[in-house]
Amino acid sequence: MVRRPVGPRLTVAVLALGTAAFGLLQSLIVPVLSEVQRRFDTDQSTVTWVLTAYLLSAAVATPLIGRIGDAVGKQRMLVVTLVMLAIGSAMAAVAPSIEWMLVARVVQGFGGGVLPLAFGIVRDEVSPERSGTAVGLLASLVSAAFGIGIVLAGPIVDGLGYPWLFWLPAIATTLAAVGAVLFVPASPVTASGRISVLPAVLLSGWLVCLLLAVSEGNDRGWTSSTILGLLVAAAVLMAGWIASERRAAVPLIDLDLMRERGVWTSNAVAFVAGFGTFASLGFLPQLLQTPVASGYGFGDSISQSGWVLLPSSMAAFVMGFVAPRLVRRLTARRVISIGAAANVLAFSGVALLHDESWHISALMVLQGIGIGCVVSSLAGVVLASVPRHQTGVASGMNANIRLIGGSIGTAMMGGVITARTGAGGFPLEAGYRDGFLVLAAVAVVAVGVALLIPRTPGRLDVRAGPAADAALARTA
Repeated sequence: MVRRPVGPRLTVAVLALGTAAFGLLQSLIVPVLSEVQRRFDTDQSTVTWVLTAYLLSAAVATPLIGRIGDAVGKQRMLVVTLVMLAIGSAMAAVAPSIEWMLVARVVQGFGGGVLPLAFGIVRDEVSPERSGTAVGLLASLVSAAFGIGIVLAGPIVDGLGYPWLFWLPAIATTLAAVGAVLFVPASPVTASGRISVLPAVLLSGWLVCLLLAVSEGNDRGWTSSTILGLLVAAAVLMAGWIASERRAAVPLIDLDLMRERGVWTSNAVAFVAGFGTFASLGFLPQLLQTPVASGYGFGDSISQSGWVLLPSSMAAFVMGFVAPRLVRRLTARRVISIGAAANVLAFSGVALLHDESWHISALMVLQGIGIGCVVSSLAGVVLASVPRHQTGVASGMNANIRLIGGSIGTAMMGGVITARTGAGGFPLEAGYRDGFLVLAAVAVVAVGVALLIPRTPGRLDVRAGPAADAALARTA
């Protein structure tokens, strides 16, 4: 196919629109789950599947779509993924029942493939000098959009109505899909060979079992036969997946590649980053919306609680531009370590100092700076650690591990917070304190793992192309 003479800025703009829409869909629904429950006349246990169905679908789709993009072309799969996002969003907007809504959220989950495809396209199309900034922008957009979605949910519902929570992302992703057809060149780098079916099935199976166990553990009991059975099934399927990948002529995920120091350290940090980000931003709105009668809550509305968290999202977005420059000066290892340390301070601060809403807002700005440093820099480390034809699957797995970390972190946070209740059935303030102390402790682990990231010159963490691959191999 003849490549279109399109400037990289326009290409990155299209990618940014698609990734931002995906990030918004992760969180727009979080503050309005009670509205979903009333709208479809269902119970709380069922309505939580509005989140779980999306999470499961995205966890399965992200690495698969990344691998398919490497094999058949990233631009082609980007268009397919954006169309799926638009269709799923439109389905959710007109959903007549909770069952329809759950199916719509599964379709939306296929949008998880947007991020690894976008990273791979940046590496193909953007010059080495600017690729780090572009990757950092896209990575930070997802984190920033997650927080901004929590902020926007209230005003959208109040001003436009509930269906527009989904119509707006549907419009954005449709425009992004059209832009991808017109302005994103066909991918020049593809992997050879057919995609193995058995590893794909086994990977999907153990991810589904693991996330089902995590999402249902608090309700069913962690020692229940159902949860234990799911965990055992996840372990067995994972073992089978590893064995099948070893035997496959063209593996879905190159496990030898996953053992590369730059890759496994980035994946470990990504897990912890997701653990803290999803758990903190998922439960702080509940803390802020808890009635004053509880003795510690602020009684904020959905919109008010969102505004408190807006500065955190803006800080994460800004760091998407700043972090690549810091990487060039300090190396990715130092920037990621600093970002993880900022999260330690933010989470421990919220745990011990949340008497005023501005305390929470100020401390979460520190969290936004930290997660912006971590996520933006991790993307560059992964891209520089793998061959060009494996960028999609490697960055997809990194994004997926952050998603899995987020689901486990959210489940943990929910268990700690709801373990003890006081008057009126509200969780005790000590639950929030203990939950954020756990997040701080986990962030300390991230600092330690970040220090194991290879000491490479900052430019290699953001450069693209075979020369960077070879240089990284020499210095790692």
